[in-house]
Amino acid sequence: MKRKILCSGLAIMMASSLMACGSSQSAGGDASTGTEGATQGDMDDAVITIWSPSDKESIENWWAEKIDEWNTAHPDMKAAREAIDRSDSYAYDNKIATAVTSNSLPSIFFVDGPQVSYYAANGLIVPITDYFSDSIDDFDPATQAQCTYDGELYAISATQSGVAFYYNKDLLKECGVDTDDLDSRTIDNPITWSEMAEIAEKCTTDSYVGTHIIMDHGEGIPYALEPMYISEGKDYISDDGTTADGYVNSDESVKTTAFLADLIAKGYANVDPITDEFLNGACATELGGSWDVATLEANATFDWGVTYYPVADDTHKAVSPCGDWSAAISKDCENVEATGEFLKWLMNTENVASYADAIAKPATRASAYDEECMASYAEGPRALFVEQLQNSAAPRPRTPSYATFSTDYAEAMSNIFSEAASTKAVDESYIKEQLDSVADSFAEDYNTYYAN
Repeated sequence: MKRKILCSGLAIMMASSLMACGSSQSAGGDASTGTEGATQGDMDDAVITIWSPSDKESIENWWAEKIDEWNTAHPDMKAAREAIDRSDSYAYDNKIATAVTSNSLPSIFFVDGPQVSYYAANGLIVPITDYFSDSIDDFDPATQAQCTYDGELYAISATQSGVAFYYNKDLLKECGVDTDDLDSRTIDNPITWSEMAEIAEKCTTDSYVGTHIIMDHGEGIPYALEPMYISEGKDYISDDGTTADGYVNSDESVKTTAFLADLIAKGYANVDPITDEFLNGACATELGGSWDVATLEANATFDWGVTYYPVADDTHKAVSPCGDWSAAISKDCENVEATGEFLKWLMNTENVASYADAIAKPATRASAYDEECMASYAEGPRALFVEQLQNSAAPRPRTPSYATFSTDYAEAMSNIFSEAASTKAVDESYIKEQLDSVADSFAEDYNTYYAN
C-alpha cells in the first residue's frame, strides 16, 4: 500500500475535518482555555506522554486529578499530559505533523473520530484491540465502528456527540404548529423531511426563519447532514471506504442535496452559519448538537423541546450523527504495554462517567450511565441523545481519504447553497456537477495513496 506522508499542507487540510465535535460547545468550534503548552506532570520524566487539545476548566481539572491518581498508584509508570491550545485551529494538527516527521510523537495522542482510519492506514498509530477485548461490547456500536480500521481497534473514546431537531415551542405555537405532536415522537416515529419542511415554511416570518441547518462551512456540514443521505439510501462513500463515485453523486444523494438546498432557496434557512441563531430566537427550529442542551438549559428564555433526527419520507430509516475525539497509541511509543494498561484504566467505567459529566457529553460506555454523576441522562433531552447514540448513530465514513472528501464536500455544498440562495431555485444539474467533482477528487486521493 502506498502511504501518504503527513506534511504541513496535509495538516492544514486535516484541520477542517478535525474541528467537528472538538469541544463541548459546538461541532465546529474550539474550546480554548489559554493553556497552550500546559502540562500535568513532567513530560521529560514520564513513561507515558499524552497530547490532547485544551478544553474548559472542568476538563483541565479532571485531567490533573486523573494524572495525579495514576502517578500515585504507579510511580514506575508515570504519565504526563500536554494540553495544546486550539484557539489557533492549526496548532494541534501542525504539532502532530512536525512530530510525525521527526519521529517524536507522544505515547498517546487524541484524534477526531473520522481521522482514525487515516492514522491507522499510514501506520502512525498501533492496534489496541487486546487491551479492550473484555470491555469493548460495553462501548456503543458507533464508537466501536468509528475507532476500528481493517478489523482492528486503533483508538478509543470516552464521549460521543449527536444532532437532533430542536424547536422553539413559543414560536411554533405562534405559527400554528402542534408542539404536542413533536413532544410525543419516538425513535420509531420521528418527523420526516416533509414535516420538517412544512414546519420551516409555517415558521418563516419577517422576524425569524423556519430552521437552521448549517453549523459552519467546514466539517459541520458533512457531520450534521450525513444521516439524511444514509436515510435516503446512499452514504457519502462505500462501506469499504474505497470510492465515492455512485455514492455522494448518486441519484439519492442529488435528491437529498436538493431537499436541503430548497430550504435555502425558499428562505426557510440562512445560507451562512449564525452563532446562537436558535438561542437568540432568530430561527424557530434547528438541527442542533447534543452540546446545545446545556447551553439552552442555562440561557434560553423560551420554552423549547428536542426530538429525533428527521428521516427520509421514502424509507423512514432512523439515522443520526455521532463522533468525537479518541485516544490512540502512537507508532513512536516506547512503552506500548504500559501505555495500553494506562489507556485501559483511563477508559474504565468510572473515568468515562466522570469525564462525560465534566464535559457535558454522552458517555460511550453503557455502564457509565449507572454512575451517580450521569443521572441527568436518565430522562429528558440528554436521554434522547443517548437513545440515538445506542440505536441510530452512524459514524462518518471510515476511509483514509476522509480529510480530502470532507474538505471538498463542504466546499461543494457551500457552492450549492450559495447558488440556491442567489437564484432562489434548485438546479439539480448544478448539484450533480458539484457532487461529481467531489467523487473525482476522492478517487484521485484514494487511488494515489491507498489503492493496492
